[in-house]
Amino acid sequence: MNAVEIEQAITDLAAAPFDAAEFPYAFLEAFGNKATTLKKLRTGASNGSDIPGGVLQRSNIHIATCPAGEVDATLQALRASPKTQAAKAKFILATDGADFQAEELATGETVACQYADFPNHFGLFLPLAGITTVKQIRESTFDIRATSRLNKLYVELLKDNPDWAAAERRADMNHFMARLIFCFFAEDTDIFNGQGLFTATVDRMSERDSSNTHEVISTIFKAMDTPTRHEGKLDDRYRKAAGTPRWADVFPYVNGQLFSGSTDVPRFSRIARSYLIQIGNLDWQKINPDIFGSMIQAVADDDERSALGMHYTSVPNILKVLNPLFLDDLRAALEEAGDNPRKLLNLRNRMARIRVFDPACGSGNFLVIAYKQMREIEAAINARRGEPDRKSVIPATNFRGIELRPFPAEIARLALIIAEFQCDVLYRGQKEALADFLPLDSQNWITCGNALRIDWLSLCPPTGKGVKVHGDDLFNTPLNQTEIDFENEGGETYICGNPPYLGNTWQSPEQKADIRDVLAGRSKSSGFLDYVSGWFIKAADWLNHVQGAAAFVSTNSICQGQSVPILWPVIFNAGCQIRFAHRSFKWANLASNKAGVTVAIIGICPTSTAACSLFESGAQGEVIAREGPSITPYLTLGETVIVEKRSAPNGDLAIMEFGNKPSDGGHLLLSRDDLKGLKLNATQQMKFTRRIYGSENFINGGERLCLWIEDEFLDEALSIDAIRQRIEAVRQVRLASPDKGANALARRAHQLKLMRIGQQHTIVVPAISSEQRPFLPVGVVDQHSTVSNKCYALYDAPLWNMALIASRLHWVWIGTVCVRMRTDFSYSNTLGWNTFPVPKLTEQNKADLTRCAEDILLAREAHFPATIADLYDPEKMPENLRHAHERNDEVLERIYIGRRFKNDTERLEKLFDLYTKMTGGKNAA
Repeated sequence: MNAVEIEQAITDLAAAPFDAAEFPYAFLEAFGNKATTLKKLRTGASNGSDIPGGVLQRSNIHIATCPAGEVDATLQALRASPKTQAAKAKFILATDGADFQAEELATGETVACQYADFPNHFGLFLPLAGITTVKQIRESTFDIRATSRLNKLYVELLKDNPDWAAAERRADMNHFMARLIFCFFAEDTDIFNGQGLFTATVDRMSERDSSNTHEVISTIFKAMDTPTRHEGKLDDRYRKAAGTPRWADVFPYVNGQLFSGSTDVPRFSRIARSYLIQIGNLDWQKINPDIFGSMIQAVADDDERSALGMHYTSVPNILKVLNPLFLDDLRAALEEAGDNPRKLLNLRNRMARIRVFDPACGSGNFLVIAYKQMREIEAAINARRGEPDRKSVIPATNFRGIELRPFPAEIARLALIIAEFQCDVLYRGQKEALADFLPLDSQNWITCGNALRIDWLSLCPPTGKGVKVHGDDLFNTPLNQTEIDFENEGGETYICGNPPYLGNTWQSPEQKADIRDVLAGRSKSSGFLDYVSGWFIKAADWLNHVQGAAAFVSTNSICQGQSVPILWPVIFNAGCQIRFAHRSFKWANLASNKAGVTVAIIGICPTSTAACSLFESGAQGEVIAREGPSITPYLTLGETVIVEKRSAPNGDLAIMEFGNKPSDGGHLLLSRDDLKGLKLNATQQMKFTRRIYGSENFINGGERLCLWIEDEFLDEALSIDAIRQRIEAVRQVRLASPDKGANALARRAHQLKLMRIGQQHTIVVPAISSEQRPFLPVGVVDQHSTVSNKCYALYDAPLWNMALIASRLHWVWIGTVCVRMRTDFSYSNTLGWNTFPVPKLTEQNKADLTRCAEDILLAREAHFPATIADLYDPEKMPENLRHAHERNDEVLERIYIGRRFKNDTERLEKLFDLYTKMTGGKNAA
């Protein structure tokens, strides 16, 4: 279940008659527990509670219902219960149907409210559904509740108005929803003259059967688009000319083109009207635009509605981008200014000219947070200068964005309007905020279009140049440009955001064309780049003309593997450097089970001599910052180098080759049952078959075999009818192939495409393996086994080569320079093994490493028949195997630097330093 579904289930539970016996199970069901789980709790099979009326779910919650007036005592008993601690319960909860109390045991955070109000606190319990919560969600469950109700209304309206669901009218529907959201906010914040004015008017003036609801709302919208002043003075001539009825005349003139144009409203059913009233009765003063926007955008997106309520980017994550990009510098300037009025004024004037530009703005999260943070700094300046009520000099039009989809673009504009009003209330007071709020400014600063097709200089030009590109309608602009008409002399512009990632496999033809065009004339290898790369290239080009810097959240894959030599030379050749970066971490959203993608934050700016900052998360989640003269494309401190494929390994490392590609239509590969069907004797089995390993069965176990027929034994093999039939089937498959190489292989249909095998042994490296394991899966097979093209092999190589591959050093290198398949490692001999920097090894070094490899193999053998997957599960790795790897790492790392490395970052920096020396610096950027 997602957060919105949980909120609805909890609300329904609170509204139903209280059933003391049933409540614990209904509560758990609301958080997604399955019927089988609840059945076990009901029967006592998994209920470990020692409290009367209690239900204890291990690792989750201890709940108890109690007689009236005993909630305090019951919660105390739950807290003191030895069963609560033994079961590692995260929460305790007690209720008598009138009062409700709960506590999160790890943090001590509590809830104490009337029973009917507990849905307002449901965010505390989201971890019960496997959803990682953040402070903003716990403090304001309003946004999820409002999103849930708006989604119901949206779906109901589309059901009743199928023409509005069509593509040509979907923009009208989205525009209507944006108007409603503004009305709900305005009526609860005194922007309208009267608390609840909009909802109350619709309720009073529309029929209960909803037959005229659309007409009432349309009339209100027309009123808000009709001026109430003439030449600056109150004047009713426009309202009279428009025929505005008295009951609608109480609504103010909003302007800003939010209500201009068509005032068509979809027809309402009785249910839809009821939903509208329910939504209006929520307290919209609690709206948080930096949460709400990213949730509400899913309402209008058919593809995203199934994930409704999961789309939330936390403020701390956004600040990982904005703080080092420019906010830290502003705060440092504030600190340096102290109480000096002149310095404070200069800083305020500087901030008035700063532009923040998000060319993939979605519902405006980054712009809203940037605006709110800058207003906070400005408020501090005004307070120190004795001007606390001063009107802000930071214009919302300096917070600009591009968004491909119309509805999120509208929500982004609306979120900024709401954020501006809330900041005015917070820093200047309600009276001053209201005085300056209406009518809205008609300037349009969010563009709807394809960011990789739009000229960014047309939206954020060099300072001193104005922009005047006209759009039709501020809140309904399916244009590729925007309407701004002013200058920004001498200001800085900062680009930020979280663009779409999309690896090449998932890009549409249009998106592939976008990347090709952005790279035109600079590289022919655009097919290897993630879609987000286009934003970095556009930003680097833009920085050639405008004072500023750029930072994006990106998949970490643009700093790994074959993307690096394609993308980063383009960035560097455009005159930019990596100014700061936050190394890989999980960019989580509000989805269950901590869903998220591994990302990096990368900030670029024109090349300078200033120190660069590299951030990474420590073991306890703290952020560790280091500085250096430069940051490499692999997000390490040091001289910038780019690792490129090599045809041969470094020094005296063994040659690593591909395994054997069958190209056989499956006829040379055998299961154990297939082997029995051949009816071979023991001698024939030894002569004509081999075990064959691919990545999957090498790691997870399972037996596969193949026919292995040397030319000298072909006649004997053909004399066996079952083998001859398989060989003929291979021949037909290869002859039927459109590939000429496969046709040629038909001449030796008795063999795999390649026939490589070790005479004594083979060191095997799976091509694909999980990054969750602390070491790469590598092993040794005997001379009667071979590998498929899903593995790499070192045939008859000295065993010390395995010790290198099994090391943490090699794990770090492969994870950085090789390609990823989602979050899995995709091993490469030319990019991973052949480039691996190894110091000159003495014979004693090799002997020590050989012993380490043998110890690893012996430790595994002690746990036979456990598989690689079993043995290298991070939570279950046997102690003797872990110790063998630790010893291997210690021996190898002492060869590199005479001691153990402190962490993976230090490992990488040493490896890149050695790589630079190994290549003679020719790969330096």
